[in-house]
Amino acid sequence: MKTKTPVQPFYFIPEPLDNARLAHLCGPLDENLRQISAALDVTIFRRGEKFIVSGSNAERAVQILEQFYAVANKVVPIEEVQLALVEQRAGLAGVVEEHPEAPFVEPDIASPVLKTRRSDLRGRTPHQIRYLRNVLEHDISFGIGPAGTGKTYLAVACAVDALERDAVKRIILTRPAVEAGERLGFLPGDLTQKVDPYLRPLYDALYDLLGFDRTQKMFEKQVIEIAPLAYMRGRTLNHAFVILDEAQNTTVEQMKMFLTRIGFGSKAVVTGDVTQVDLHKTLKSGLVDAVQVLKDVRGIAFTQFTSEDVVRHPLVARIVDAYETAHAHHAEIAPLLKATAIKNVRKK
Repeated sequence: MKTKTPVQPFYFIPEPLDNARLAHLCGPLDENLRQISAALDVTIFRRGEKFIVSGSNAERAVQILEQFYAVANKVVPIEEVQLALVEQRAGLAGVVEEHPEAPFVEPDIASPVLKTRRSDLRGRTPHQIRYLRNVLEHDISFGIGPAGTGKTYLAVACAVDALERDAVKRIILTRPAVEAGERLGFLPGDLTQKVDPYLRPLYDALYDLLGFDRTQKMFEKQVIEIAPLAYMRGRTLNHAFVILDEAQNTTVEQMKMFLTRIGFGSKAVVTGDVTQVDLHKTLKSGLVDAVQVLKDVRGIAFTQFTSEDVVRHPLVARIVDAYETAHAHHAEIAPLLKATAIKNVRKK
């Protein structure tokens, strides 16, 4: 019987030693180290200034520790740690050694630069960079993938960028009003107040990219407009940037209706996750249908995201992978279970 050769641990000793930078690297109560350990599935043990890292990804973990220490002249927020881990997983991480005041991870030169309030906004993974390019280069773009991959946020960022550059005159946000497995019943208020709960992710992105006061003024001037998908029929949208969010909950007829609203000088971005359809089981998702019908139409771009593009807590990517594995396993055994059930019925 063969025995596995134990994996040798890797060591990291910061040079030059600086207690302040060491504290910034580790984070409050070593929280940054725990994030790196969980994301890369390694064990990080610290004794004084010496780090001992063990696990299959120990070498990569040591490289990340070196990168963090090089720019740890100030407190490193946990959000920056998680983003850097995403970029490391995607192979896009850089090191900022010459300019410690610069953003924590050096921007990738291949990522388009958008004109927004967030100077550090860029594509963090290859698929995100491709998505941004598709949106900028095509009049109609689709972003399809799991939660947390930046589909909606980056679409809103592109809309803000187009508005700031005067490429469009207004931004129109829309989505189907379908509850996620719940029945909310009658919602009080006017039209805007009724659809507010459904469009909250779009609001959050706008507030982050434009600021609260400026966003509110644009709503008042109708430069930014909230339009429920059901009320889009009959309109022609010229010189507008239109975002259809949660498109997996559109019907085939609604998707066709939306795509035929696009007028001159306009752009449309459609985002959705085909694994989270809340429509009745008898209805086909308009997003699934559009991918099949429009895949060969020239001028329309499709970007497919995966769990590797999740830019949230590292656990989100693992959750997405776990569900995909479980669904794939269920799809494999479902025919066998059905055949067994039929055989048992016949025996009776």
